[in-house]
This record gives sequence, structure tokens and C-alpha cells, in this order.
Amino acid sequence: MTTEATPVINTGQIDSAVLTEPRLIAETGVAARVAAIVAPVLIDLGFRLVRVLVSGLDGCTVQIMAERPDGTMVIEECEAVSRAISPVLDVADPIDRAYRLEISSPGLDRPLVRRSDFERHIGEIVKIELGVALEGRRRYRGNLVRVDDIAARVRIEDRPDGAADVQLLFDDMTDARLVLTDDLIAAALRRGKSFPGTAGVPPALGRRAGGTPAVPGPRPTPLFPCRDLYVRNRVMTACDQFAHQFGPDLRRISGPASA
Repeated sequence: MTTEATPVINTGQIDSAVLTEPRLIAETGVAARVAAIVAPVLIDLGFRLVRVLVSGLDGCTVQIMAERPDGTMVIEECEAVSRAISPVLDVADPIDRAYRLEISSPGLDRPLVRRSDFERHIGEIVKIELGVALEGRRRYRGNLVRVDDIAARVRIEDRPDGAADVQLLFDDMTDARLVLTDDLIAAALRRGKSFPGTAGVPPALGRRAGGTPAVPGPRPTPLFPCRDLYVRNRVMTACDQFAHQFGPDLRRISGPASA
């Protein structure tokens, strides 16, 4: 069976070492099997796998989260990735039942899975879960203050003996992500004004009609994830409806859009 190729938007030459940077936090079980199948396809298209999540939502949903090495993905790219991955999964058949395939980009409260993810977000509030308890707890939330080869150092405010920095080893982490804060949203909205065309942002938040980027160059982190859904080989493409529902409230955080 042949499928019509969907071109991925050309964003320039990408360093192969950056594309193949290993993930520090990865899946297990059937999600790991899916990840092993789709990761090479994504690399060929100029994207990196962020996460695979298999859930019981709507019977069974397989969510594949991907991005450019700079942390971005526009809606057109999201659709192109969907069209490339769907037939590969049909052939490999890693899921033993009917499922819905969802391709999405990371949102603001994105997972942190590579060392470069942690380095890019030093100074932000993060939430980290460990596979083994450290000092009697497995869940930590605090300001990411430093990253080295083996660990992230997080400043924890809620310790009984007062605020202190805690070193959390990458090998012990089962989940790490940014925490959605007002400051994070406001910063993303400001970046969206400077770089119209941000993935997942509705027209009122900085996209020209038709989705054409207004300026070239690097793109900021998407405020809302773009998403592409396959259900039994029927494709449905749409920007996350959350953006349209709550966009007016979020715009008030940063004031009126610039002309």
C-alpha cells in the first residue's frame, strides 16, 4: 500500500547530534515499543520524540509528543508528522487493540526529558517525580537552579528545616515537567507577540490569517500544543480548543496585542 507523502516545513539544516540527543527519562512497556518505532521516523523528519503515553482514554489513546530541537512545532508540521507515523505504526502493529493516535507538540507545562530541556529552563518552576524516595519523598517541586551531567539541582521551599537545594539524579527520575505559572504564561504571550506564527496560538494571539509566520527566524515555545488526531485512519486536524476558549482571559495577562 502506498501513501501520499506530506512534506514537512523546511526550517533549515539541523545538527544530527542535536536531533539524536538521548532522552534521560523514557517509557516502559508498550509505550517503549511505540517509542522505538517512531523515534527514527521523527529524526528523519527533523523532529525529536518527547514522550509516548498509552492511556485508556476513549478506549485506548496513543499520544506521541514531538518537537523541533528548538522546542517548537507548527500545526502544519504536526499534521505532516501524523501522516508519516500512522502507516509505520499500522505495519509494526505494536498495540494489540484498536486505538486512537494523537500527535501533539509540548505545551507550556512540557515534559523535560533531555539534558538540554533542563538547561533551557533553568530558573523555572519544575515538578519532578522519582522512582525511589529521597529523604522520605518521591515528589519534588521547586526552582530549577542548576544542571550537570548526572543531576538537576532544585531549590525546595517547603522543607521543614527551611528552603534548600536538593540534587535529583536523572537516573532516578520517572517524570519531570515545567509547572504552569502566571509568569510562564505571560512570558510566552510576550514571545508570541514578538514572533507571530507561534504553534497553537489562535489568530488573536499572534498568527496571521492562514497561519503564515509574520517574521522569520527562531520560534518561541508554543503557548498551546498543536495537535493532530488519527482515528481508524481518519485524520482530524485542529488547534487545541483550549486556546480559543481561554485566549481572551490569557491575553489580559500581558495587555493588548501589539500592532
